[in-house]
Amino acid sequence: MRQVALKAWGNSQAIRIPKEIIELMHLKTSDVLDISIENDAIVLRKHFVHKTFEERMAAYGGTISVCDFDWGDPKGKEIL
Repeated sequence: MRQVALKAWGNSQAIRIPKEIIELMHLKTSDVLDISIENDAIVLRKHFVHKTFEERMAAYGGTISVCDFDWGDPKGKEIL
């Protein structure tokens, strides 16, 4: 557990997040964090950002493979 001090920053208050935590969470300057209070604790979470279709395609080398899958013979009252 680490301790940080609450400091004045203009009309607000601020804390500094230690470098080790920044690196562990893969954070970078200007990342957006969600803040909430849970069980009397301040919780910061990385803001979830949906990837664009283009970003998802790039992760798969720009191609989508579609194939049929054989589920085997019907075993019950499946609708065919």
